[in-house]
Amino acid sequence: MRTTVSEVMTADPITVAPDTCYKRITTVLAKHRISAVPVVDESGAPIGVVSETDLLARLRVARPALFAGHRARTDRRKASAENAGELMSAPVVTIEAGASVAAAATLLSERNIRRLFVVDAGKLVGVVSRRDMLVTFRRPDEEIRDEIETEVLAGGLGVSPGKASVTVVDGVVTLLGRLDNHGAVERASVLVREVPGVVEVRNRLDFVWDDDVIRPASLGI
Repeated sequence: MRTTVSEVMTADPITVAPDTCYKRITTVLAKHRISAVPVVDESGAPIGVVSETDLLARLRVARPALFAGHRARTDRRKASAENAGELMSAPVVTIEAGASVAAAATLLSERNIRRLFVVDAGKLVGVVSRRDMLVTFRRPDEEIRDEIETEVLAGGLGVSPGKASVTVVDGVVTLLGRLDNHGAVERASVLVREVPGVVEVRNRLDFVWDDDVIRPASLGI
């Protein structure tokens, strides 16, 4: 049920080598209508990224060295760069292909970046952006409901038909019914939240007995 990065990423991204020249990089960005391109080594591992901002360092006016801050010094270095290895920003932020979309979203937010480079066994296999991760929320409500009924309730929790109902409106899931125990009710919320496309879970499920409470009678007291 968990959506992984590999399911929403752009696979086989355009890349350049460290020795790719400045002009060739600008051509690649324009041709493929992208704002940045990863730099990979001979093994296919991502070692940096060249963005439009890096390329535009040539056009920015650098301050005199005496007053230059870190950004100005970086611009001055990139303004004279001739290839990707000299232009690139490094290290790159990567994520494993099997990681969850939730983990990717958290990493993007924490690092305040637009994209993550997806790796498998250390090699670049894709790129995932903020926009890519919004794809799951365009999933039809009927499809979401069917997965919850079959994969979560029947398959994951063993709920018999008729014991619980599921309605989905604009990605908001409402669960109604009565399960055997409190633990199953709480587990239902956790599992439903992992279903791709779910925006919110309104758990209205009741339970027959509270398995979180150990009663004295059960201990012979």
